Amino acid sequence: MNTSVIQSMINAIDKPAIFITPDYVIQAVNQTYRDTYATEVKVGTSTCFEISHQNTQPCDQCGEDCPLQQCKETQRNTSVVHIHSTSSGKTYCDILMKPVTDDSGMTIGYLEILDKINYASAESEKDKMIGTSGSFKNMLNQINRAAQAEIAVLLQGDTGTGKELVAQALHDSSRRKDKPFVVIECTGLSESLFESELFGYEKGAFTGATGSKKGLIEVANGGTVFFDEIGDVPLNMQVKLLRLLETQSFRAVGGLKQKRSDFRLVCATHKNLLNMVEKGEFRQDLYYRIAGFPIHLPSLNERAEDIPNLAFHFLKHSEHKHKRFSDEAMACLCRYPFPGNIRELKSVVEQSALLADDIIIHKTDLAPQVLAYDAPEEVAGGEATVVPLDKAEEVYLQKVCDEFRGSPNELAEQLGVSTRTLYRKLQRYGLKLSS
Repeated sequence: MNTSVIQSMINAIDKPAIFITPDYVIQAVNQTYRDTYATEVKVGTSTCFEISHQNTQPCDQCGEDCPLQQCKETQRNTSVVHIHSTSSGKTYCDILMKPVTDDSGMTIGYLEILDKINYASAESEKDKMIGTSGSFKNMLNQINRAAQAEIAVLLQGDTGTGKELVAQALHDSSRRKDKPFVVIECTGLSESLFESELFGYEKGAFTGATGSKKGLIEVANGGTVFFDEIGDVPLNMQVKLLRLLETQSFRAVGGLKQKRSDFRLVCATHKNLLNMVEKGEFRQDLYYRIAGFPIHLPSLNERAEDIPNLAFHFLKHSEHKHKRFSDEAMACLCRYPFPGNIRELKSVVEQSALLADDIIIHKTDLAPQVLAYDAPEEVAGGEATVVPLDKAEEVYLQKVCDEFRGSPNELAEQLGVSTRTLYRKLQRYGLKLSS
């Protein structure tokens, strides 16, 4: 395959795309890719990691998954989510890497196609999901996959993990983005209210129905319906819901005419629906209808390294934007498990900022539950104190960083973790290897 053929292939792609050889050097590039990055691409000289990350080494040597490296190993298409340094700042991209072979079947290079993720950011940005942790990136990858299809999505995660934000992202990234996004709160819906809210009603259908009203399902035609806390729908209403989802047809309360609505289905719950199925509290057929593509939303405890960025983000977009956390206060926040997840973090940030008399938010200004968790407990006899495991890990890693003289890869091997995990832990505690 000659250079002109490759360049023609790249030009035909409407997303940012490049063709790179196994040594990471860009051999062909389309204009969309050039427009994406501030750094000029020099064909035959520039490497992909220099342009996208402004790094001097490939991604796998900097603590990130490298799609090219994975492609080399598997000889199959590979996709990963990365943070790229673009002309508009640090932007999330879903990278698809494809091996390109010649007529004899030998791999001559790799095609890289970028899909910009507009609903998430590595830095503080209003109305976007914020994070850089591995579990957060994995969630973004799943969202991007699901958004391209029509499959029913079930969002599973603890209360406060941002399920509605994810549902909105699925809608905004789909072909239905210009149509309605309708949220249906399942908690507390009685049977009569369930039917009238979902299906609408005709004039005179019941006392007080002085006119007809469209239901939420009809309003959502062409768009996305988000059933929040689907696990709270009582058994007797689950049959009607299943019929709606299977036929996408319904009848308004008091009406005779059968109506249809074309909608994408997204559901969310903090409950274990499979356990509910086993107990007979949730219909099995309904579960398999809504759980076409389950997505796990990580708790804040699973992505603790995102806490500093999220805390800064909540401060920046509050009335206390001029304030900031002291290092000690931030370390205390990072140790707290946040059972209420992101919603609780936002509340703690706002409460702490309000309590702080100075521009600096000190540890003593933090919410009571955070301080209570961080207080050391005395062991019988007063001979020792018990500290949180995270604190013990931080102290140990600080000691290792001060004394270890090998490479990050060597240290990771001795600690029994991957290099990427080591980088994450060092970043979380603000540590660096002395060497």
